[in-house]
Amino acid sequence: MFVRGFIALGSNLGDREAMIDRAVEAMEQSEGLEVIATSSIYETEPVGPPQPAYLNAVCEVRSAVDALTLLACLHAIERRLGRVRDPSTKNGPRTIDLDLLMLGDAPHESPELTLPHPRLQQRAFVLVPLLELWPTATLPESRTPLASHLSILQGTNRTLGVAMWRARVATSG
Repeated sequence: MFVRGFIALGSNLGDREAMIDRAVEAMEQSEGLEVIATSSIYETEPVGPPQPAYLNAVCEVRSAVDALTLLACLHAIERRLGRVRDPSTKNGPRTIDLDLLMLGDAPHESPELTLPHPRLQQRAFVLVPLLELWPTATLPESRTPLASHLSILQGTNRTLGVAMWRARVATSG
């Protein structure tokens, strides 16, 4: 059985656009995972220490694997693309970052993973591409429209650092 999910992608080291494309290709080749659509790519201001700007996107996927198996798959893709996870550089620069945002309607809570992503509604660099793919997106438990969270961020000027980089290419998926 497949469930609908969303994965955020980010890169701010090296050829950022190529890294996003390579991550999507790697997901497309992963067993039990089908990429349905990929948002436009947005250039965004970094969160955390001083570092280069990010490119961010979101993929809609259909997954036949559970959340922890999918998370392990995403971490393996990150490692293949040169990502080194170092707790001392939290929110630091990276070749690629793949965050599982949501998978199905059921929440998930474990030491390794919380779904939906606990900071999803606070991050314009995730909300803008996610809402491009799913304009009526809601948080699974509360059914709160994510567009309302983006409106709040816009009202506080916290979306000024999100700018179109490359428009979405429609897929036949």
